[in-house]
Amino acid sequence: MKPILLDGQSLSRDKLVEIAYGAPVALDDSALKAVARAADFLAEQVRREEPIYGVSTGFGSNADKLLGAHPLRDSLPGAAKSGRSLHEELQHNLIITHAVCVGEPMAPEVVRAMLGIRINTLLKGHSGIRVETLRALAALLNAGIVPVVPSLGSVGASGDLAPLSHLAIVLLGGGEAFHQGERISGAEALQRAGLQPVSLSYKEGLALNNGTAQMLAMGVLAVYRLEHLLDTADLAAAMTIDAFAGRLGAFAEEVHALRPHPGQVHVATRLRELLAGSTLADIPYHLVPKFRSWMPHSWDTPEAQALRFDIGWDWVPTDQRHGREKFYQRFRPFRGGKKHQPQDSYSLRCIPQVHGAVRDAVAQARRVLEVELNAVTDNPLVFPDKQADHVEEQVISAGHFHGMPLALAMSYVKAAIPVLASISERRLNKLVDPATNDGLPAFLIGNEDGTESGHMIVQYTAAAIVNDLTSRAHPASVFSIPTSANAEDHVSMGANEARHVLAMAQDLGKVLALEIYTAAQALDLRRDMINAARDLSRRADAEALAAKVQGGPLPSAQGRADFLDEVEALRAELAATEEFHPGEAVAAAHARLRQAIPFLDRDRALDGEVATAVKLVESGVLLDAVRGR
Repeated sequence: MKPILLDGQSLSRDKLVEIAYGAPVALDDSALKAVARAADFLAEQVRREEPIYGVSTGFGSNADKLLGAHPLRDSLPGAAKSGRSLHEELQHNLIITHAVCVGEPMAPEVVRAMLGIRINTLLKGHSGIRVETLRALAALLNAGIVPVVPSLGSVGASGDLAPLSHLAIVLLGGGEAFHQGERISGAEALQRAGLQPVSLSYKEGLALNNGTAQMLAMGVLAVYRLEHLLDTADLAAAMTIDAFAGRLGAFAEEVHALRPHPGQVHVATRLRELLAGSTLADIPYHLVPKFRSWMPHSWDTPEAQALRFDIGWDWVPTDQRHGREKFYQRFRPFRGGKKHQPQDSYSLRCIPQVHGAVRDAVAQARRVLEVELNAVTDNPLVFPDKQADHVEEQVISAGHFHGMPLALAMSYVKAAIPVLASISERRLNKLVDPATNDGLPAFLIGNEDGTESGHMIVQYTAAAIVNDLTSRAHPASVFSIPTSANAEDHVSMGANEARHVLAMAQDLGKVLALEIYTAAQALDLRRDMINAARDLSRRADAEALAAKVQGGPLPSAQGRADFLDEVEALRAELAATEEFHPGEAVAAAHARLRQAIPFLDRDRALDGEVATAVKLVESGVLLDAVRGR
């Protein structure tokens, strides 16, 4: 892979994702000059014995302790001497004592992204790290060494101290790392890669572990996943709309011009594109038959006998049309699968408003992440070129390590994820429930003998995931637990926030996969039922279609002729239609899914199919099918 040039100024989300998934890095020469200036400046201040936080003082609540000339314990009888100066000991101890995270190791792509972020921010030249140490950190990344960083331990201020210490400890020859898939000691990983351990100089430990790299890496990767899932959610919704033969007026351009939230306008536009060419959407109510269970006598031709369903309508008698005459002049007096109402339920009609609001939440997070990618987030900040009377004006203690900007952005996204999952599950539930699915079979299966469950339990799984997402949506950022003997008395918990969002994004994808899996089944049924009605109507026999209508007069009853005239009008209208099909984009995604998962004609084991649907969403192949049509 082509190296990503890091200069402290131009790291983008896309470049970071490339680094996360294997791209090496190169360091900009002009940026390294700024790095060298800051390091030389610090070395000069130490030579002049200037008191500088984290360089010649302790850290956190130990900031009031000035470093002496030599370790006091060296005077103890038999004391083991480290061979390091107090300044070196300070930085070394900072890393080895702060690497105390617990839990499962972070994914390799997260750790690589953390390394890329840390290298880039140090290239800004305000952290005091030496060029050789920064080069060693880049060499670690480029050698494919992935430090083992347990997932739990950061409070998000003073930055991600503990996890970043797990990154840095491998640079010192400690800790553990993955190399070529094998978990080994940090020392062995360096040896295998032909690298030497680093001895830290002034402020280098603090430069390596004081920042927001964990929460930023996880946030960037989470948003990267979510951007694909937002497009997937729109696709899932469009397939469900086609399966419902839904109404498109709610997505009209002029409608959303009146409330132009960016995400909402985008989703409405996208739905119009995905459903372009559909002859199922906006179909007249009376043309849509409802499902009836297949019986041996349901169809009277060999071709029709192969169908897995029967269809039918209910006739509206003339004495039930009073006050509705105008309606029944426009729509024929037959009730099939579609209810006689001009609007769909909220989970369909309000897709732009809900999906769009989630998009806006992700867009806000993206804006914050993009600022942070090229920001300095350690402390203190070194300004070697600033003209000043005192060193305190050139080495300034501030709070850029505080993760609250990221934490609140992630909190917003964290609350949005269950919203998107919830509306997806509601659409899925609407598809399988015969009370709400507009004439489709219960659980989308024929079940003539009462032995089949179809997609019943698919909805259970979606409901379980939505509940889990909802219970995890509480913002971590609102609950600060002070640390460092109350020197750090307000922290962001941004690392927990970003960790939750990254995991929740993966589970959101599973809910969307379940909706698409179910919507594909419903779409097949809806399309085939309407086309079966069309084929029957093309036989030019009103009596054949009348056999599918319940509630009409008996052959001997008065008014039979009028009834048959109305059936004939229905037949002629159906016969004149083209074959019914979904939108072109929906059809492309449906066809790709059907390459991997066949229609569910009878009950069978679904676990493998559900896993396949999840992989199709995770891999993005359904979106690729739409884009490549």
